[in-house]
Amino acid sequence: MGGGAFGLSVSPADPHWTSIIPPLLAVGLAFITRDAVISLLIACFVGVIMLGEGVAGFPPFLVRALGNEDFIWICLIEFCIGILVAFLQRSGAVTLFTERAGVWVKNRRQVNLLGWSLGVTIFFSDYFTPLFVGPVMRNITDKFRISREKLAYICDSTAAPLLSIIPITSWAVYMGGLAVGTAGITDRNMAMDVFLKSIPYNLYGLLTVAMVGLIAVRLIPEFGAMKKAEERAYKEGKVLRDGAVPMMGKELTDLSPDDASRTNPFLNFFLPVIIIVTVNIGTFIMLGTAKVLESYMLAAAVLGLVLWFQRIDVLSGLMKCVLSGVKGVMPAVMILALAYCINALSKEMGTAAYVVGATEEWLTPGLLPLMTFFISAFISFATGTSWGTYAIMIPIALPLAYQFGGETFSPLVLSTFAAVGGGGVFGDHCSPLSDTTVLASLGSACDHIDHVRTQLPYALTVAAVVSVLYLVIGFA
Repeated sequence: MGGGAFGLSVSPADPHWTSIIPPLLAVGLAFITRDAVISLLIACFVGVIMLGEGVAGFPPFLVRALGNEDFIWICLIEFCIGILVAFLQRSGAVTLFTERAGVWVKNRRQVNLLGWSLGVTIFFSDYFTPLFVGPVMRNITDKFRISREKLAYICDSTAAPLLSIIPITSWAVYMGGLAVGTAGITDRNMAMDVFLKSIPYNLYGLLTVAMVGLIAVRLIPEFGAMKKAEERAYKEGKVLRDGAVPMMGKELTDLSPDDASRTNPFLNFFLPVIIIVTVNIGTFIMLGTAKVLESYMLAAAVLGLVLWFQRIDVLSGLMKCVLSGVKGVMPAVMILALAYCINALSKEMGTAAYVVGATEEWLTPGLLPLMTFFISAFISFATGTSWGTYAIMIPIALPLAYQFGGETFSPLVLSTFAAVGGGGVFGDHCSPLSDTTVLASLGSACDHIDHVRTQLPYALTVAAVVSVLYLVIGFA
């Protein structure tokens, strides 16, 4: 392999500090230019050059990065959800919900609280939560002059943070599975018991969900960029800033609904939700893993048939809805594709290995929970994936904590396990590369960088409190 940038090529066998350049470049450019696609493209191109593959290596790299089951899986989920949202719009179900919700809620505080309540109720999937709460709440938040940035924050911060502290989700099963064989954990039942005991120590997840609720009822006032966004929406009626590019295309947001008086609340609104919830929870209980893609496919297919039988639309009209749904989610698919490329670059350049290796000597018992939280956050921030972070950090941090704790499941072990979970979510919340952050922008039809920029001060505030508490736990 030829020489890359700085006269060297970077590989996992010899991870170097330059391995963190592509993800940091992507994030920095995104905040400067407010264009996530261009920023990610530049960062990917620079990363390929640093790998020593030259300009000609860029197309083969794209094939390598995107030609995998994970990316195809999430693309199919995106398309199915886009189609489902298009059907919900076309059926008049969203319009009906807005009309009914207008009877229940009378002010902005109640609207915010309704959004938070929906987020914590629909908790089984970090993909479904923002892509259900966003489209359902968007019309009513617009009506009450609540910014799209605020809606995106509610969608994002009631998804992954909540899932990281609930034991009956795929997140708990995944983290428990990674813990088996480490730190004296011999089987999955033992791992799940450790996860359960670690929940009170997942301070970022607990405090983030609580903070959304407290901000919704205004016990905590708005601050930072979010305060400016809310003032713009309320005083000027601009739910999006001038020049903003909503993540959801106009094909979906401007799709004309049918007459809401013909809408059946059960068939057109609750039935697809029931299908998704039933399939996810049922397959999780019976098979140990939720069939997320299958649930969305089934819900979209059933709702399409319902619309046809109700004569809300003919087959050609339904196909136009399908195409509108696919086109509407394409901005999110593009960003996710490039985020996967950055993730692939990070793996090939050994970004995570470098970060862990550079900080191992600092991991004293007293600092272990705090450093685990920060290292997990940085890896998640740089790669855009919390689950990938867990796969790296749990086999490293948990045995260390077990050894430091006298080979018992002490608070040090439980807090370290929880710090990995919370740190992965914190990094996700700060990163424009994260799939869940992208989906929150998509569901709320918000400008993606505006969402990250307004959520960042809130995430950092919670992380600051969590850092102090982890220091206390570590030295106690």
